Amino acid sequence: MDLYSDKARHEPFKCERKFAFCLREKQNHGVKADWNKLQKLALEEIETTLEALPKPLREQARKLPVTFEDVPNAGLQADGIDADTLGLFAGAEFADDGGTVLPSQIILFLENLWDFAAGDESVFCEEVRTTFLHELGHFFGLNEDDLFERGLD
Repeated sequence: MDLYSDKARHEPFKCERKFAFCLREKQNHGVKADWNKLQKLALEEIETTLEALPKPLREQARKLPVTFEDVPNAGLQADGIDADTLGLFAGAEFADDGGTVLPSQIILFLENLWDFAAGDESVFCEEVRTTFLHELGHFFGLNEDDLFERGLD
């Protein structure tokens, strides 16, 4: 089963926020945290971020599932997603006609985000927010240049 629409398959890297783009590039690899704690922090940050969005965007964003995984699984890596990716948008953009088999979704890789944050909860929450908004931007049709201009690279 493939997570990508035909459109995304032609541009497989437009939809991910990679750890490799971060200035701290792997210097903190191996900093572990409790999975339940990471989920709780991420959920709280996403809820706070959603509440801050303008109502029309918030209503559409709430329809988009957000799932958590520790790191990209073997299937995603086989599809070209790097092991150190922070987040991923998979599926059709909001403006698309909806011809995909699977619904659109955002996947946040909490272990990678925690690793980037070097165990600092405030940095983790900031990166969850930035990564969530980055992937949400892809859902709303923004490309990497658009996201960079908005400080969401």
